Amino acid sequence: MNASLFKTTREGFNMAQHTDTDRRRPADTTQPGIAPSADDVARRAYELYEARGGEPGADLDDWLKAESELRTLRKANAVKSA
Repeated sequence: MNASLFKTTREGFNMAQHTDTDRRRPADTTQPGIAPSADDVARRAYELYEARGGEPGADLDDWLKAESELRTLRKANAVKSA
């Protein structure tokens, strides 16, 4: 049985800790060193914002595109290095 599922109370009894969040949390599929920093993503997202004329309203799209581009670039560089 997984020891992390138990919590010891002040009285010394073990009580099972029931959380649904552990089952709903997606597995981390990113590889170490591949995920870009928030600063890098912000910088690239701002470049995308400027490239499309600085029109407001697409900040999330810019952020997600920047993240995707940087991850793809880092994965390609990691493959070249290997």
